[in-house]
Amino acid sequence: MDVTPLARALLDPVPAHRTAGIEVLRAADGVAEVALSTPQALTNVIGSLHSSGLITLIDAAGLAAIIGAAEDEKEFHGVVPLGAAAAMEFLAPARGRLVASCRLDEPALRELRPVLVGAALRARFTTHAEVVDSTGVLVCRGSFEWSVRRTAGAV
Repeated sequence: MDVTPLARALLDPVPAHRTAGIEVLRAADGVAEVALSTPQALTNVIGSLHSSGLITLIDAAGLAAIIGAAEDEKEFHGVVPLGAAAAMEFLAPARGRLVASCRLDEPALRELRPVLVGAALRARFTTHAEVVDSTGVLVCRGSFEWSVRRTAGAV
C-alpha cells in the first residue's frame, strides 16, 4: 500500500529533516526513497555532504520504509520507531542531488508487522539503506537498528 503522504506528514516536521531539506519520494510496501539536494550549509571541508547529513538521510530512508510497511494511516497510529544503533560506510564524496533507498527485508517485516496490526507491543530489527548521487555512484551505505513500540491504547 502506498503511504507516501503519511510518511511525508510524519517526516517533514522533523527538525533535522527540514534542515537538510529531505524529501520523501516514496513509501510503500516496506520500501522507501528519500532525497535531498546537498545544502551548502551542511558540507564538509571538501564540499561533500557532512557525515551527519548522510546519517540523517539513511535514518530518514529507514523511517520511511518502516512507515511504508503500514497498510494505511490507522495501522501506524501510536507506533514509535527509535534508532538504537547505527553503522555507516562512506564510499565517495556525496555532492549534489542524493537519493537514499531502503527496503525492509523479510526478518524486519516479520518483526514489524505484529506491531503494526496490534498483535505485539515491541519489535527490534535492522534496516539497510544506500545513498547514490545523481550519476548513480554509491556514496554511502548504512544500517540502523530500530526499537519500535506501540503506545498503550493505540490499536
